[in-house]
Amino acid sequence: MLETLHRIVQEVSAAEDFGEALRIIVERIAAATEADVCSVYLLEEDQQHLTLMATRGLYPDAVGRVRLRLEEGLVGLVAEREEPINLENADQHPRFRYFPETGEERFHSFLGVPIIHYRQRLGVLVVQRQGRQRFGDADVAFLVTMAAQLAGVVAHAKASGGLDLLAGHPEATRERPLVGVPGATGVGMGRGFVLYAPTALDEVPDRPVSDPEREEAAFLAAVQAVREDVEALAGRMHGTLPEGEQLLFDVYLRMLEGDSLVRQTCRRIKAGNWAAGAVRQTIAEQVRRFEEMEDPYLRERAGDVRDIGRRLVMRLLLVDEDRREIPQDAVLVGQEVSASQLAEVPLGRLAGVVSATGSANSHVAILARALGVPAVMGVADLQVRSLEGRELVVDGYRGRVYVDPPQAVRKEYRRLLRQEAELSAGLKSLQHERSITPDGVAIKLYVNTGLVADIGASREVGCDGVGLHRTEFPFMIRDRFPGEEEQAQLYREVLEAFAPLPVTLRTLDVGGDKTLPYFPIHDDNPFLGWRGIRMTLDHPEIFLTQIRAMLRASEGLGNLRIMFPMVSRLEEVEEARRLVERARRELAEEGVEAPAPLLGAMVEVPAAVYQAESLARRLDFLSVGSNDLAQYLLAVDRNNSRVASLYDELHPAVLRAVNEVAEVGRRMEVPVTVCGGMAGDPGIALLLLAMGMDGLSMSSAGLLRVKWAVRTVPYRDARRLLDRALGMEYPSEVRRLTNETLEAHGLGGLIRAGK
Repeated sequence: MLETLHRIVQEVSAAEDFGEALRIIVERIAAATEADVCSVYLLEEDQQHLTLMATRGLYPDAVGRVRLRLEEGLVGLVAEREEPINLENADQHPRFRYFPETGEERFHSFLGVPIIHYRQRLGVLVVQRQGRQRFGDADVAFLVTMAAQLAGVVAHAKASGGLDLLAGHPEATRERPLVGVPGATGVGMGRGFVLYAPTALDEVPDRPVSDPEREEAAFLAAVQAVREDVEALAGRMHGTLPEGEQLLFDVYLRMLEGDSLVRQTCRRIKAGNWAAGAVRQTIAEQVRRFEEMEDPYLRERAGDVRDIGRRLVMRLLLVDEDRREIPQDAVLVGQEVSASQLAEVPLGRLAGVVSATGSANSHVAILARALGVPAVMGVADLQVRSLEGRELVVDGYRGRVYVDPPQAVRKEYRRLLRQEAELSAGLKSLQHERSITPDGVAIKLYVNTGLVADIGASREVGCDGVGLHRTEFPFMIRDRFPGEEEQAQLYREVLEAFAPLPVTLRTLDVGGDKTLPYFPIHDDNPFLGWRGIRMTLDHPEIFLTQIRAMLRASEGLGNLRIMFPMVSRLEEVEEARRLVERARRELAEEGVEAPAPLLGAMVEVPAAVYQAESLARRLDFLSVGSNDLAQYLLAVDRNNSRVASLYDELHPAVLRAVNEVAEVGRRMEVPVTVCGGMAGDPGIALLLLAMGMDGLSMSSAGLLRVKWAVRTVPYRDARRLLDRALGMEYPSEVRRLTNETLEAHGLGGLIRAGK
């Protein structure tokens, strides 16, 4: 059955349109289950009627004509109950309804299963036989599995208009969007320009070679050629991107120059594999390491590695590049859009980016934000090839993509584009203004950074410093631990760029599922595994080297703060403090006078919430990592599409936990900040302000919006908002309340950015 299922899924994926997909499904399922009939009924827009959309075994003329209410017939009963119904004498069931136009009076056995996509009821899949015998358990399991596969196809067809066309309603309203993850804020309207890889990296075979030296020379030549391509792309973007964002291309160059990629590939060539096959093996190994990481920022680097691999293989195999003319207002669409593909498009022609994979941490999303181009990542059920030339609306605020939208939707988004332009122009005037409420309550607004490339945009928005700088990436792109001098230079760049503003460097947060290529770690449960401060304290030689580098980088500046991740025990903080003091003493003996940094911990696991007071006695500041804290409190992996809808930072448990930490900070007179999604949402930022948070740290793209909200809403109104929010039981109630508050103060334009 598994082989049959796999074959059917492949055929459906290759179907030219939705109608053909349905025909394949009913034909193949009927054959696989030895049924006389297989039919698909889909729920109509009113959610009250089902229509026969495809059949094998009933009269063909019945398709599109047979229509029944949910409360009638066995098909309606399956949809109503949302569970399988298996009968040997269907015609004797009290809910049986005979439709003479189908010819189904000959069939007695009935098995129907609901078609459901992420809790949304879409239709019913039915098989029937003439004999009076129930379908077996294997048939039931197979049909349930096929219905689950069909659900994604139907959901995409509903969103893209394929279902309306099949039903004979080409002008039917198609306001249901494809749903993804916001990658870069903004709204874009244009025509789909589908990207495809001329070389399928995973399909490159292994092939023995008789002349390894020649293959190695060809590989090294390809590395040099791709390096030159990347440098040329960086040159093209010069003057378009802020200087900091230009350094994104350094990530690609470092990969190409890194010993890990080159050395491992050469080793495989010498072992007897041809260059292209060796590249595939090396890239696959590195991609796997990145994809297994928990940190979404680092996990998204897998896409960059794959892009480098494709470019190398293209050079080795001399595959022609895509020479199509890029249209005006192009919306780049792809299974995995890379940053280099985006950079190849003239900025004046780029209206948006839509990718089936990736998240807000993808390299392409980072670049899109720097360019001011809206992007939607991780679009579920995206059938890429069907979107070439189609009119698309990209809503980068909510992570929505509309395909061939009706006039009303286009008109609304054109209005939003005008509003967005006016809003952006108005926000620029706030760059150098303080973040202070009309009644005099101030709050610091910091930025989160991870690459030196983040610095440019962060300084331009007028931040109060860096609330979180991730230090992991330099460790990921090397084939060894970076030395003290290497680290010190990197940290010095960040500290100098923001001086005298404070910069919070988080100590190395790897381990568990965030393994380094040269330091493999295997955990059965990586989310609760050996990671963060747990791992680095177990290896003081790694921890001390990093602390020494941070302290050396801060000499003469005095703006360094050090923060410890994944703290769950007081002993961890106490040992970390001792090691920091030891590093300072050692440096002083060597003649390096590094000022004592402020030390803090991330509150990102429930244990830290309930030990906040004890932590505050031992540290200079606390920082709530809202993304991880919400994830751990709710036991929801926000990157798992099956449960991501359950992740909500406005969940009462999350709000109360964050408020509890803020109360500890006020009582102990220890500064508390929030970094993560909560901080960058203007509505939630008002709640955090009212809690008494000392600072909020967010991406640079959202800082001015939050500043506008803070400067507009009086603190007393924010306090009333918080009092009401803490008494609510549902996240939707809190969201509605924050939106009403924004609208009441003339901040309705921020609501979309806060969703």
